[in-house]
Amino acid sequence: MKIIQTDSEQGHDRIEGYPNNCPFCHKTITPTFLYGHEKFRTLEVLTVCPSHDCKRSFISYYELVQNQYFQFSGVTTIGNLIGKEFNNVIQTISENFVTIYNQAYSAEQHNLNEICGVGYRKALEFLIKDYIISNKPADKEKVVKMPLAACIAEYIDDSRIKSVAKRAVWLGNDETHYVRKWDGKNLNDLKKLIDLTIHWIEMEVLTKSFEHEMPD
Repeated sequence: MKIIQTDSEQGHDRIEGYPNNCPFCHKTITPTFLYGHEKFRTLEVLTVCPSHDCKRSFISYYELVQNQYFQFSGVTTIGNLIGKEFNNVIQTISENFVTIYNQAYSAEQHNLNEICGVGYRKALEFLIKDYIISNKPADKEKVVKMPLAACIAEYIDDSRIKSVAKRAVWLGNDETHYVRKWDGKNLNDLKKLIDLTIHWIEMEVLTKSFEHEMPD
C-alpha cells in the first residue's frame, strides 16, 4: 500500500498496485508517481517511467475499494503500440494477413474489444485463402468467392490445419454475430486458434520445403 499526494479533500490517497510495464518503452518498471486527481470513485495518477532511455509520463487508473483505498486498474491506452511479428513463411503467404492482424491487435491494445474480434476474423480469412491460393493458384477465382468454411472443407488437406482453422472460424463468426454460439469461449481463445493455425501452416510449408530439397 502506498500513499500519494492528490487533490482529494484530505490531500492524499492510499493506492494498491502499480503498472509494471511502461506503455511507451514496454520495459518492466517500478514507476514514479507524481500526483493524483480524484474523480468520483476513480483516481487518475500522473505516472513517470523511471528508465533513463524513456522518462515518458502516462496516466495510471485506480478504482475505489470499499471507500478505503484505490486499486490499480490500468494505464492510459495512448502509448507506443506493439505489433506482432510473423516469420517469413507467413509473411510470404499473406502480407494482408499480417497487416490486418496487427490492425486488430492495435484495436485490442486500445481496449476496443467489441471490434478487434471482427478484425481477427478478417485476418484469418486472408490467411486461409491466401494459403490455399498459394497451393492452388489455378483455383484463385473460385477460392476468393467461396465462404471460408467451405474453403477449409474443400481445400485444406492437413487434418491439423483443418481442425484448428475450422474452430477459429467458429469463434471468429461469434465476434460478428448478435448472439454468441460458443459460450465460455472468448477473444483469447480465437487468438490461440489463429496461432495454432499459423503454427501448423508453417510446419506443413517447412516440411514440404525439406522434402523438395532432400528427395527420397
